[in-house]
Amino acid sequence: MPRRNPPARRPQRRKDVLHGQRRHRAHDFRCVGCRLDVPLDAPGTAHRNHCPHCLASLHVDRRVPGDRAALCRGRMDALSMAVRPNGEWMIIHRCLTCGELSANRIAGDDNALVLMRLALKPFQRITDAVHRTLLAD
Repeated sequence: MPRRNPPARRPQRRKDVLHGQRRHRAHDFRCVGCRLDVPLDAPGTAHRNHCPHCLASLHVDRRVPGDRAALCRGRMDALSMAVRPNGEWMIIHRCLTCGELSANRIAGDDNALVLMRLALKPFQRITDAVHRTLLAD
């Protein structure tokens, strides 16, 4: 029986939708928490450093916002909220690698529900403690 030649392989199509000149990474980054692509442009702040969907961040800034001089590069989770005297809300992040705390401005496109859950966290702890005391009596 004669040997058949394998069919010629078709070259793959160019995937320029995602990989064309790295355009998808030039204006956004991938969140370490929810893995969504996040645009670098953020209303209300000059340096986006957290995901507007889940508020996760990376430990990239050392002293000045936007300096990208931190060597840690650990994941930072939103811990709580703080309010400046001028009324500006800040997200307090804690690095899971080195434990450092940092305050970051809220951007105009941050998820309002996630922000409110974070702001109400201390009240949830209080109500849980009250319920435990009432159930113990």
